[in-house]
Amino acid sequence: MANITLAEAVKLKSILRTRIHELEEEMRRVAFATVEKGMSPVRGTRTLEVVDMELDGVRLDNRVLDRLMYRANIDNEIEFQNQKLPIVEAIELATQLRAKAHFYKELSTAEKEEIQYGYADNTTVYQVALFDPEQYRVKSLQAEKDAHRLSNLINAKNYSVTLAFDDSQYF
Repeated sequence: MANITLAEAVKLKSILRTRIHELEEEMRRVAFATVEKGMSPVRGTRTLEVVDMELDGVRLDNRVLDRLMYRANIDNEIEFQNQKLPIVEAIELATQLRAKAHFYKELSTAEKEEIQYGYADNTTVYQVALFDPEQYRVKSLQAEKDAHRLSNLINAKNYSVTLAFDDSQYF
């Protein structure tokens, strides 16, 4: 059996999802024909049964590829910040780091002190930041760098891990 890299498998998953949708649409097209009363329908070259069998094959490939990818993402590790993480955990950490960077950027745009309107008639009310927005700007940049670094490690690992899967039908 042929081998593909985990990176190629990620791309192939997208191709398989697209192919499944295309075959479902084809099934809808070949399942019905519009004809005048008393006339025989003209059948295309591919029948509903043929397309259905092809769809079953693609769905099977999709399930097998899922299983292989899940196993590879659990069994293979990445070293990041002196820690060994399974790929699946590294992917989640990269997502969390991006969310953290986004939130820290939001905090970094806060004013140290901002007047609040509509809270009191004769009293001036302020919203005061209990943190230094500049520190959060710096933290957001670091979280972004960490997310990029981790994503690069994940991508590199995805190209080094191989899966026993024949992709010749799709590439």
